[in-house]
Amino acid sequence: MAADPVALTRALVACPSVTPTEGGALSYLEGVLAGEGFAVERVTFSEPGTPDVENLYARIGTAAPYLLFAGHTDVVPPGDPAAWRHDPFSGALDDGVVHGRGAVDMKGGIACFLAATLDQLQANGGKPKGSIGFLITGDEEGPSVNGTVKLLAWAHARGERFDHAIVGEPTNPQALGDMIKIGRRGSLSAVLTVTGKQGHVAYPKRAANPIPALLGILQRLIEKPLDQGNAHFDASNLEITSVDVGNGATNVIPQVATARFNIRFNDEHTLDGLKAWIEGIAAAGAGEGIGVAVTYARGNSQSFITKPGPFVEMIAATIAEVTGRQPELSTSGGTSDARFIKDYCPVIEFGLVGQTMHAVDERVPVADLVALTAIYRRILDRYFEG
Repeated sequence: MAADPVALTRALVACPSVTPTEGGALSYLEGVLAGEGFAVERVTFSEPGTPDVENLYARIGTAAPYLLFAGHTDVVPPGDPAAWRHDPFSGALDDGVVHGRGAVDMKGGIACFLAATLDQLQANGGKPKGSIGFLITGDEEGPSVNGTVKLLAWAHARGERFDHAIVGEPTNPQALGDMIKIGRRGSLSAVLTVTGKQGHVAYPKRAANPIPALLGILQRLIEKPLDQGNAHFDASNLEITSVDVGNGATNVIPQVATARFNIRFNDEHTLDGLKAWIEGIAAAGAGEGIGVAVTYARGNSQSFITKPGPFVEMIAATIAEVTGRQPELSTSGGTSDARFIKDYCPVIEFGLVGQTMHAVDERVPVADLVALTAIYRRILDRYFEG
């Protein structure tokens, strides 16, 4: 191997890159990539009300096809370090396992990308038969405002065009080779605010209680399934996540009541269609003295799918050869930065086993790092062969 995925993982884990802090992780990647002939650029994006975020874009080669590896070096906070078996930013290697925050999600995946790429380049005289790129953000675990979405737009404005992309998120539920993510359900978060008139509970005619109206709207939102799912997607679901009044008194009718909810939806719906449906039900719940408003969170996303075809089939076959497992083609789980990449090229997600991501004692077996590197290495060979 031109690069050791275990050593790379340990070096990256040792960087305390808790969102939005770069923590030295991008600097480390820049040094390795630049030393192997990549053109590397570090780009910082800003926006009022959000933290500045550093990102990295690197490319080697100028010809097509162009395969992009995408991921993030930012990690969630480790919590109490004393609760960990090893320091969460030590990258400790203990009995064939690398420990530390980000080992699975997803510094280990990036390390395997990198080791496979460097080995493939070494075997081909330092140059790919097409182009290989790395698009790495420090904002995936944060608000996702100043990261991948802006880095993609920045690269596109410079004339960069990707043919396919692989995101190294930990997609496997139990064992390496279990699952490829070929898409994701969309996500729509909303706040429903119902406004009435405050008053004394003994004189309800002098007030307008917003709570019954709020509960009625919520009931109509959840009373029927959104759909039954389909061949590629689970059924859509709407989950109420909070109902808030902020009223500590038992003898006061409140003026305002709010609820928050999220819809995870498949390709039978669109963001605009769901918003119209929500607003129609909300408007019907208004009445004399009762006002209703709906606002939506930033970062809501459409569902997407990279349908099975030559690219997906090649990756699935490669995974099966290395692991002996035929991976499930899935759209389950939450959102990822693949929701941004799909606007620029077909994208799949495949990485490590996700059982310890975001947990105390996050860790990855050395054997999985070696096997994932072998998978990416064979993917590179086959991608550029045909």
